[in-house]
Amino acid sequence: MSELHTSQAGDDQAPDIDVVALLMRQHGDIRNLFDEVEQSRGEERRDTFRRLVRLLAVHETAEEEVVHPFVRRAVEGGEQVVEDRLAEEKSAKETLSALDEMDTDDPEFMPRLMQLRTEVQEHARAEERYEFAHIRRSTDVTNLAAMAKAVKAAEAMAPTRPHPGVQSATANVALGPVAALMDRTKDAVRNAMGKS
Repeated sequence: MSELHTSQAGDDQAPDIDVVALLMRQHGDIRNLFDEVEQSRGEERRDTFRRLVRLLAVHETAEEEVVHPFVRRAVEGGEQVVEDRLAEEKSAKETLSALDEMDTDDPEFMPRLMQLRTEVQEHARAEERYEFAHIRRSTDVTNLAAMAKAVKAAEAMAPTRPHPGVQSATANVALGPVAALMDRTKDAVRNAMGKS
């Protein structure tokens, strides 16, 4: 069976010069990866799920570091919009963390994956409606490009899967692999945006 590769923002050569277009493309990539996990079995399912975990972790972390701060500052009612998105993200992260600890052959894996898919799709629709549309109207092409660059930097620098021992062993155990990946992504975004 041939390998189906889903392009991701940090490892392709697409000239993403608009953060909204970039994140919308990632939403499509995430939907495709959910389909691939659902349709695969065994080792292929495990590998595809690892790619999904990576993209979800990097995508959400980049939004938390790039999109949400902008929406809070520049969109009327932005504080509430962001708080609503963070509540949705929290629920999805909890489901993702539970899935990340399961074997993909576990009988409970697919029902929980479908729960995650529903949460992620509802969250993506809310982002597109309440954040992305307002971002384009609230800034110029230079800022859209700068935010896209930060998101791509995070994606490019994130590991393909969490690696125990990259950070301290204590931190990795305390945070779990998904949280550790998110922390590394936050560092990459902040570095790309010139923040410390």
